Amino acid sequence: MNSENYISIINNALEEDIKTGDLTSQSIFTPADICTAQLIAKQDGIIAGLAVFKKTFELVDKNIRIILHYQDGQSCHNQAVVAEISGTVLAVLSAERVALNLLQRMSGIATLTNQFVKLCANRCQVLDTRKTAPNLRVLDKWAVKLGGGVNHRIGLYDMALIKENHIKAAGGISHAVNKVIAHDHHNHPIEVEVTDLDELAQALLCDIDRIMLDNMDNETMREAVAMTAKKIDLEASGNVSLDSIEEISKTGVDYISIGALTHSVRAMDFSLLIK
Repeated sequence: MNSENYISIINNALEEDIKTGDLTSQSIFTPADICTAQLIAKQDGIIAGLAVFKKTFELVDKNIRIILHYQDGQSCHNQAVVAEISGTVLAVLSAERVALNLLQRMSGIATLTNQFVKLCANRCQVLDTRKTAPNLRVLDKWAVKLGGGVNHRIGLYDMALIKENHIKAAGGISHAVNKVIAHDHHNHPIEVEVTDLDELAQALLCDIDRIMLDNMDNETMREAVAMTAKKIDLEASGNVSLDSIEEISKTGVDYISIGALTHSVRAMDFSLLIK
């Protein structure tokens, strides 16, 4: 990903953290004090965000030297030395927390995504959702891709997703779909959320690109797959977990979307230790 897409995220995070300066470090060290440090993984996982990690240090001090021993998307083991950093103590300590926060969040997302992907065993694709941290969506969705998942719509602007509230307010599925097509001339993909097989039958009569099966049990999803006969892509959604995804993937759906990939992130554990 082009760094222009996330530099503003890093700059805002650095401003939030540093403001007028690192009071503790500036009291103890001088600008001439030099150090080397190691980035160490404290658990097995998928690394995501090394480019962001590196750029964070470079934005604090362009003279910092960083050697990466892994690439984004690679797996690593507990205690692996992922990177080495050389530079002034002041610069390293000023950038440390922001760099780690972003790396840990992205790697946590990638690691969890990869667990879901493996359980699907290529039967279908794992999608993210818009349930991302405010102002971090570009990083959250990048991490999903690095973990082997696929991005759903990025925001409200690049795909029409007609959900329950749209349908109720519009007076039905066909009314909502026709209004979207009339407004957008079908230039963007259209997906419709359905909650039962009757709504599925209604959606199948519309000119749309995908149907979301919302909170259906596995047997109903199998019936939905049979009804559609591969005429349109089907997406399973709703409270998907590591315990349930394998059986869902066996129903024949094309996609499974999982909000927990990004809304309930457990950060991957890393330490930055000065040698």
